[in-house]
Amino acid sequence: MNESQKLLEKLGYPTSELKDLPTSTKRFPDGAQYRVEIPSVEGPVALKELLKAVDEYGLTIHRVSQGSGIMLQTDDEIKEMCRLTAERGMELSLFVGPRGTWDISAGPLTSAGKSQALRHEGVDQLTYAMEDLIRGAKLGLKGALVADEGLLLMTKHMKEEGLLPKDFVVKVSVQMGACNPVSVKLMEEIGADTYNVPSSMTLSKLAAIRQATNLPIDIYIEVPDNFGGFLRYYEIPEIIRVLSPVYIKFGLKNHPDVYPSGKQWESTNISLVRERVRRASIGMEMINRYYPDAITSELGAEGLGIADIYESVNK
Repeated sequence: MNESQKLLEKLGYPTSELKDLPTSTKRFPDGAQYRVEIPSVEGPVALKELLKAVDEYGLTIHRVSQGSGIMLQTDDEIKEMCRLTAERGMELSLFVGPRGTWDISAGPLTSAGKSQALRHEGVDQLTYAMEDLIRGAKLGLKGALVADEGLLLMTKHMKEEGLLPKDFVVKVSVQMGACNPVSVKLMEEIGADTYNVPSSMTLSKLAAIRQATNLPIDIYIEVPDNFGGFLRYYEIPEIIRVLSPVYIKFGLKNHPDVYPSGKQWESTNISLVRERVRRASIGMEMINRYYPDAITSELGAEGLGIADIYESVNK
């Protein structure tokens, strides 16, 4: 064992990738191994269509997330999304507002600046993002995506100061890019409640991350083209066994980039969410076929960022 491995071992981290793929004994608070997420549900109209499709396929979806974010929805639209998900016991997670690619800086748009893509450049952008979170929380929202380390740390302080509810679920975006046990553990320490790992990581690399953190891991099963376009359906049973607690997330290949979304993309968004639900049904068939004993959560389970619709009405 070299000196680097000795230090990792001393600090409690894995010293190599875990090619034997050990079964995770970690669980969600309710004892479940996995939950299901549908991303890119862009607004209340798309959400209503998603819920119709979920009922048609008889699925349980625990979390819906959305990329256009808090900033580009009206108060009434956010409250409607909160109501629709809360009535089902589902988590709603909206992205935080102005971020790198929507800023006036050219950096995130250059080939060398892609790592800046969703980060917040300067203090003003950081405070705008914090205000976005505060606004969402006042409307009843209990979950949001972040992709900036500074903002992530501030969410921890905002909870301590009462600016966000203590049970507000901070979901770290796949675009944060942390991809080893130490960096993901750091995300946990500075405020992450769930962490979306990079989509191309092998199970042996992910198994080492699972050893280092108790965070629920979020992972794309079908990956949008701009993240690689991978389809990992046959891996779902092993993903659940090795990475529990894990959110399996059904994106979609071969679709246009609709961010930031709005009425101009409404008909497209409807067809996209319906197809994501169909893809999720394929994933559920994989679980039933190859890992029927896998334990999933009921809707309304502990740890889900379920919106407070009563609070949103009163504020």
